[in-house]
Amino acid sequence: MTGIVYKSTGSWYTVKSEKGDFIECRMKGKFRMKGIKSTNPIAVGDIVDYELEETSDALTGTIHKIHERKNYIVRKSVNLSKQIHIIASNIDQVFLLITIDNPPTTTSFIDRFLVTAEAYGIEAVLIFNKIDTLNEQTLDDQLYLQHIYTEIGYKCLRISSTENKGVDKLKEMMVGKVSMFSGHSGVGKSTLVNAMEPSLHLKTTVISEQSKQGQHTTTFAEMYDLSFDARIIDTPGIKGFGIVDMEPSEISGYFPEFFKLKDQCKFNNCLHKEEPHCAIKAALEKDEIAWSRYNSYLKILEGDEEHYRTDIYGDDRAASDETRK
Repeated sequence: MTGIVYKSTGSWYTVKSEKGDFIECRMKGKFRMKGIKSTNPIAVGDIVDYELEETSDALTGTIHKIHERKNYIVRKSVNLSKQIHIIASNIDQVFLLITIDNPPTTTSFIDRFLVTAEAYGIEAVLIFNKIDTLNEQTLDDQLYLQHIYTEIGYKCLRISSTENKGVDKLKEMMVGKVSMFSGHSGVGKSTLVNAMEPSLHLKTTVISEQSKQGQHTTTFAEMYDLSFDARIIDTPGIKGFGIVDMEPSEISGYFPEFFKLKDQCKFNNCLHKEEPHCAIKAALEKDEIAWSRYNSYLKILEGDEEHYRTDIYGDDRAASDETRK
């Protein structure tokens, strides 16, 4: 029998059958996924083959095959730095929720996420959430960020779940697709999903004033069927988003605005750092590429995993203003 994994709790997997029934399944033995060192061999969104087991107390199943994935999205495993954690698979689009200061979402975090989505071939859409809470300064920051990413070619939405602004437009984009929602804890993922589908009653979080970071509410990724012919995968709030298995020469290819200019660099192995006649640095000096994007690129290139929570867009503006002087 074939089904789709809707929930994983580490040892048990909730699989939806082709008839629409939900069956709790375990994994048969150890899975060796080709070339993937992962902490979780089976992920939400996986299409699996399973056999039913009649036990005395409940109907359960055993998963014995995972179908090839169309795509998947990962982060580094929290404990085993050499291994990765597959967040979800077979995704049509991923929505990254961004809040300006409640909690702050840094450009480095956004860019890491976009690079990973580009690398795995998943369309990414940016949602600027909680727009009803913006003041004059934070509204300015939000519109500036939206301008940067719209210019690159990313779709951006402005949403307020509490005032129901932008929610219908989002629903239209989700019909007939599997969508994933991600972002830091506290950016309003669960509140937004509840605004679209009140019957789900996802748990919501309170932002802790001390750290301006949300407390985790979702502990495992889970897929939900929505009433308007859409499916979503709700993911745990992600504190850091690791870039995995990328060669330095590949990274700029996942920045669309760099990729367009790469063939104009003098050296075809140009890493856009100190090399002469680099088209990307020339565009940067002319303010045709955002400094925040270039800074993110350098951090990813240097493997700087540690400090990217502190980099807020004000630094980008300062850098941009410096070049104009």
